[in-house]
Amino acid sequence: MLLKLSLTGIKGRLRDYVVLFSGLVMASGIFYMFEGLATNKTFLESNSMISSVVMIFHLGTVLLSIITFVYILYANSFLMTMRQKDYAMFMMLGAKGRKIAQLIFIETFVVGVGATVMGIVLGIGLSSIVQQLLVKQLEIKITHFSAVNTTAVLFTIVFFIVIFLLAALVNAMTIVKKPILSLLKASETPLPANRKPITLVIEVIAGVLFLAIGYFMMTQVMKLAFLALIIALITIVLGTYFVFHSILIFVLDVLKKRDSIALKKLNNFTLSQLSFRIQDYTRILSMVAMLFALALGAITVGLGFHNEIMKMTEATSTYDLVLNNGQNFSDSDFKKIHPSSETIYQQKEDANTVYYDRSQFDQTPLAVKKFTSNRQTKVVRYTGEQLANDLNASDQLRSLELPEQSAKKHQFLTSEEFSALPMKVAELRVITVKDFVKDKEALKELANENFSKNPTLDKNMGSMNQKSLVYELYNALFSGFEFMGFFLGIAFLTMLASCLMFKILSGAKSDIQRYSMLEKIGARRKLLKQSIRKEIGILFLVPGLLGVIHVLFGLQLFTTLLSEPYSNIWLPFLIFFVLYFIYYLLTVWIYTGIVMKRED
Repeated sequence: MLLKLSLTGIKGRLRDYVVLFSGLVMASGIFYMFEGLATNKTFLESNSMISSVVMIFHLGTVLLSIITFVYILYANSFLMTMRQKDYAMFMMLGAKGRKIAQLIFIETFVVGVGATVMGIVLGIGLSSIVQQLLVKQLEIKITHFSAVNTTAVLFTIVFFIVIFLLAALVNAMTIVKKPILSLLKASETPLPANRKPITLVIEVIAGVLFLAIGYFMMTQVMKLAFLALIIALITIVLGTYFVFHSILIFVLDVLKKRDSIALKKLNNFTLSQLSFRIQDYTRILSMVAMLFALALGAITVGLGFHNEIMKMTEATSTYDLVLNNGQNFSDSDFKKIHPSSETIYQQKEDANTVYYDRSQFDQTPLAVKKFTSNRQTKVVRYTGEQLANDLNASDQLRSLELPEQSAKKHQFLTSEEFSALPMKVAELRVITVKDFVKDKEALKELANENFSKNPTLDKNMGSMNQKSLVYELYNALFSGFEFMGFFLGIAFLTMLASCLMFKILSGAKSDIQRYSMLEKIGARRKLLKQSIRKEIGILFLVPGLLGVIHVLFGLQLFTTLLSEPYSNIWLPFLIFFVLYFIYYLLTVWIYTGIVMKRED
């Protein structure tokens, strides 16, 4: 009977439960996606340059567990605000507290378990889709990844069952202990933020100082190492809290005192709404800002590693293709590539010496890339005379030769002297193409053919001369971090936006009377909807902007790993804000539907 009554209650508020259920499904799906990576030690170690990334993911699991727990608390609060009047009516009709507690327990647990099972299925599907998209679109290489992870499935089920058991018990005890009148007149409206002006000013100054110290410490990581990270973490968390606990309240008070702003349309009502509830929102907004920074930072750094692949490839390789004994390749072998330059250096050799025609190097000097002090590269060109007189320059040429030639001396002769030598002519052919990305696969085929035609070449060492193989090497090194950055960034974004959404929606019931009263005294629905959009927009915008500032300073931590951490930063920001804006629109739509009756 209780199960039937629970299902009837869910059916009666199906639209609201769909919102709640979809949020819980997303939460469990994201949790599974993360655990699918965190519990796959082989994948993490095979797709990253440092084995300690496994420990990072274990720490991430703890963080995600806390975030998920907080998320479920807000979602759970949303559930209770929807149903508490119904429970009060049951009590008035004579239902005993024990039966109400069982009813609440069943409803919470059924919704939770159902959402968890569907979330795992969704997580498996999303894991597979995200993997395919990232592998195809970003051309990354990952190994030992599987969308289905038994350990992650079991961990997710156990975690969410425990969480929903606790939530069901808390819900039952909370509702049963409340007086019926309190349930009927329940209001989750927070207390207004009435604090002494001097206290507010002190907190404002403290917030600015804490953030300034934290941002400065991020620039001192190379000098202070781990100490700088600890100080930055503590001060930025404190500064973020004070931004919402004091600075935002201070700004709202200033805006309310400006008649040109406050008296325009319903701005005074909107600002008063924000001031009234902002103290209760301090913790959630602080958490959202920090998670926003983590999520956006993960995507930005992931894209940074993607950009680093091509940059390091270009810095390492001077030529797109190097062919030893190039005379063994025919013109038909080069039909698939589009050379922009092709140089042939003729060789002759005996037991002790490799001979070159000096005029060929004078006509087309040997190009070599060298790193400068500021981590940039420059191209140095060596003529035949320089190669003959500079041992270091000669060694650069030696790096392109076959292993059996490396121990021999170099001699650079005139064209006549070179032609007079009675040895067989070989060719060292170096090629640059117009578009490396377009010709990459064809260059790889020719590079592998060069290894097969020259068996003495060590593929591990000789591949550093072949740009296509150098690209593959760096792609393999950085793709794991790139994949994880995008994967985790999207997961954290979904979670933080959902937390904020349910926190806003959990207080929507108490706002119905305010909007109803305004409508009765003549406020147009258009203005009321504008007020809702502004209020929710500020609650989304402020933590987002603060998170962006955190990221801009936080990228200083990666200057040792990335040559240009701020390169193309607009792209991850755009991706992030599009997804964030979608959550904003969804929240506005649901909130408007709760506080304002639909027009017929």
